[in-house]
Amino acid sequence: MDNPAAARQFMVESQLRARGIADERVLQAMRRVPRHEFVPDPYREHAYEDGPLPIGHGQTISQPYVVAVMLQFLQIKPSDEILEVGTGSGYVSALLADLAAEVFSIERQPALAQSARDVLAWLGYKNVRIFTGDGAQGLPDAAPFDAILVSAAASGVPPALLAQLREGGRMIIPVGGLDSQQLQLIQMVAGKPVISVHEGVRFVPLISGKVTSET
Repeated sequence: MDNPAAARQFMVESQLRARGIADERVLQAMRRVPRHEFVPDPYREHAYEDGPLPIGHGQTISQPYVVAVMLQFLQIKPSDEILEVGTGSGYVSALLADLAAEVFSIERQPALAQSARDVLAWLGYKNVRIFTGDGAQGLPDAAPFDAILVSAAASGVPPALLAQLREGGRMIIPVGGLDSQQLQLIQMVAGKPVISVHEGVRFVPLISGKVTSET
């Protein structure tokens, strides 16, 4: 890749802004964060194409447009504390770190969690903490959160995540089965979740259950 900055600029203008992403903070973050650094070498030349790419362990780095849609829905403020469920490559963690004050991210696969830590540290991100554990349980010790972004599909919204959402907080999560999912935006209003359903997506499933935990 000869000019990653130019590739990011083209991605932002042709894939994101042209398709309705209007949040300038999201667009600027996606212009700054080097997606290619989170993509395995065999796929790096495709890093700025609008599609998911494999990152190992049966996981993928999500399509840039879908990531932008999710970030735009969350309306992240610079003072926000964020929970990310499904660290994966660490790319979305970096975008969240660019937009928010502090990011707590949880990943089920220890190898992916460590790889993400390494890349984020190498790139100089200091406001991200990555944990290995069951994402459906969240991180109750760090709660409540201003926003929660879930990068895996659940059959329903995990109650533990709802309980960790601050009053006025927002959660974006893909809900559905393996072949049919929709993004749900959940806003906590007067102690109750208000849910709106949005476009169809396709994510790997959110797996819950015992997992070896490490920080």
